Amino acid sequence: MEKIQPGKYVELGYDLYCMNADGKEELVHQTDVEDPEKIIFGVTRGVIAPLEKAIEGLEKGGSFDVTVKAADAFGQIDPEQVATLERDIFMVDGKFDADVIKPGAIVPMMTADGYRINGRVIDVTDTDVKMDFNHPLAGKDVRFKGKILAVRDATPEELQPVHSCGCGSCGCDSHDGDCGDSCGCEGHCH
Repeated sequence: MEKIQPGKYVELGYDLYCMNADGKEELVHQTDVEDPEKIIFGVTRGVIAPLEKAIEGLEKGGSFDVTVKAADAFGQIDPEQVATLERDIFMVDGKFDADVIKPGAIVPMMTADGYRINGRVIDVTDTDVKMDFNHPLAGKDVRFKGKILAVRDATPEELQPVHSCGCGSCGCDSHDGDCGDSCGCEGHCH
């Protein structure tokens, strides 16, 4: 059997847990057997380093269980990722979209560079909307528990740089809040 090493195509099946303040774990994401996490080991950027270390050398069928501190997972909460935006940008047909823009809502936005990011509405006033663009799991310790579903040589096409967060293939190259779909990890820890 082939072992996970740099340049190998790897499919992971896992459950992602958030470690709550009370010490209990909360399941926040599961990969689907039909759509596992797919990486090229050592090539895919943004894979959480302790997860990558935990799977190195494993073969198909091998299991992993790794707890990752917040700083090494999705980062600490960055106050600079909280922004106050003018209420006017949330107008639809000349009217503020109060049905969508309310505290707690996750709203897709675009950065000035054209990247899709999600923001959580924190507060709405008569003039502004305060939003948090930190990753939903920023500041939280997490646990990945799963199995290796496939290991093989990567094709030349697959060896081109791939972007992932180590939490659902999401098309981002960082875990600082710039993930297009928050890596599928929409769960919130308490």
